[in-house]
Order: sequence, then C-alpha cells, then structure tokens
Amino acid sequence: MCGSLMPRPLGDLAEVDPALARRFGWLDTLGLDSAYDYDPVWARCVDLGIAPTFHTGSRRYGLRTSPSNFVYNHIGHFGAASEAVCKALFIGGVTRRFPMLRVAFLEGGVGWAAQLYADLVGHWEKRNRDALEATRPDNLRVDELLALVSRHGDEAIIAAVEARAEQLANPPLDLVGGIADLDDFSACQISDAADIAGLFVDNFFFGCEADDRTNALAFNRSQNHFGLKLKAIFGSDIGHFDVLDMAGVLPEAYELVEDGLIDQADFRRFVFENPARLWAEANPRFFDGTAVEGQVRDLLRADVPTGAGAAH
Repeated sequence: MCGSLMPRPLGDLAEVDPALARRFGWLDTLGLDSAYDYDPVWARCVDLGIAPTFHTGSRRYGLRTSPSNFVYNHIGHFGAASEAVCKALFIGGVTRRFPMLRVAFLEGGVGWAAQLYADLVGHWEKRNRDALEATRPDNLRVDELLALVSRHGDEAIIAAVEARAEQLANPPLDLVGGIADLDDFSACQISDAADIAGLFVDNFFFGCEADDRTNALAFNRSQNHFGLKLKAIFGSDIGHFDVLDMAGVLPEAYELVEDGLIDQADFRRFVFENPARLWAEANPRFFDGTAVEGQVRDLLRADVPTGAGAAH
C-alpha cells in the first residue's frame, strides 16, 4: 500500500518560516507536475510483480475542513483523493509508458472512476491536438463575426464587438503560461478516443465497500464508453464504524444482484475475478500455495487479450 497526495513545501518557505511551511504547501499526485520522477518506481513495480495500491484520504484539504461535522468532511474524501492521483497517472502518461502496471485505489468506490473515465473521453474529444485548432483566436474570421453581429445583434452587442474588433483581429498568442505543447494529452500518445479505454480500463482497479450502490456503475456497459466494464474490487471494511456485523458484509454486497443492478457474472467479477486479476496480472505466481491457486490459474488461462476490457 502506497501513500499519495504527498505534502510538499512551497518553494523556500521551509527555510524562511518552518512553522508556516507546516501549514501551507502543495499536494504531489505522483504522476503530473511532480517534484520527483517516479518512473523508476513504476518500472521497479513491474519488474518485481507488485501492484501498487493507494489508500489516502482528503479530509484535511480544500472543502473538507469543517471543524464541527465529521460526516461533511468524510463523504467522498477517499474518492476525491483517488481521483486526483488516478487522473495524474493517466494524463502524465504512466499507463502508456508502463502498460503492464496494475494500480488499485482503495475504499473510495468506483462512482468517481466512472465519471473520470467519461470525462477523459469527453475532454479528449474537445481538447486533443487537432481539436484545439477550433479554439485558436487567430483562426477567428473577424469580418464574418462583425457581419453576423451587425445583422443579428442589438446596439449594445454591436458596440461591444466593434470596440474589440482590433484586438480580435490581432489576438495575443502568448497568454499560455509559457507552455510550448498545449496538448494536455501529449504524454498519453492518444490517436483515437478508443485508446483511452486501453490506458484506463486495463490498468486501474477500484476498491469498493459493500454498501455502495454506485458499485453497479462499473458494470454498466450501456453507460461506460466503448461498452466496457471498470474493474471494481470488493473490500470488506471490517473493523470500521460502518460495519456493525462482519457477517453481514458479503450479503450486503450481494444486494446489488438481488436488486437487479448487476448479475451473477458481474458479482463474480466483483468479489473474485477483478481482485485476482489485480494481483495475478502483475505477478502470475501471487496466489501460488493459496486455496484459490487453481481457480486463479484457470481464470488467467481463460483470459484472451483481445483489446481493452474485452474479458472484463
């Protein structure tokens, strides 16, 4: 299990004011704009057959700092932390550079992951390298704009646009913070939206609690892009305040089947196949000597690599 959202100091603040530096800083998401190059870590994980798992909360940060209400701070905090790191690993190109790396985010559920997966596809379609041409200010046909405004606008709109006509015709092109490559997905080397599936669905696993009805979103092919299922994995949460009786955890998870939200095959994926794949795809011998050694071996033997999420 690994830490994430690593606190980093702001510049030289630690030297100037150590007390202040302990209160203010930034959070390193390990995959994008990081203080360090973590590629050697991911490479070593692959070499050793280790699937890193992240279990970090975010109750102390941002909008989860109520001094009076635990529930306010608690709801969604694991998901928010997981989303930040997962998004950074993806956009930072980690899964492109290390296609065999398997990563799990624990206890935050999979609802946030379903939204992130959809948002990545949607943003790539609007913000890929070619699509950005539609947002270049120097591609604006100013004469046509002025003609349309004159024909359809009221006096206030016409006056406002005409007052900016010179600026529109000669827009500044250096207001991008010195960033040379404006393609935010450049590290992913995506040529088609379907590439996102292979870089997301194959590599990421999502730990879910038994009582979370949004677990069903992982298995909703009609909703998830390209008809795929995300790799939700069952987590018991035994020992926490929300488990009053450990004997009721698995039956509670099975309520998704009883309520018609997932089927028996999806439940098997949830409690066995996806957890087995997390560890065994990283290290095929992980379950050797255990009670499920044979079942895991049969599962891996049955898997046929026919594209992103094909067997899942």
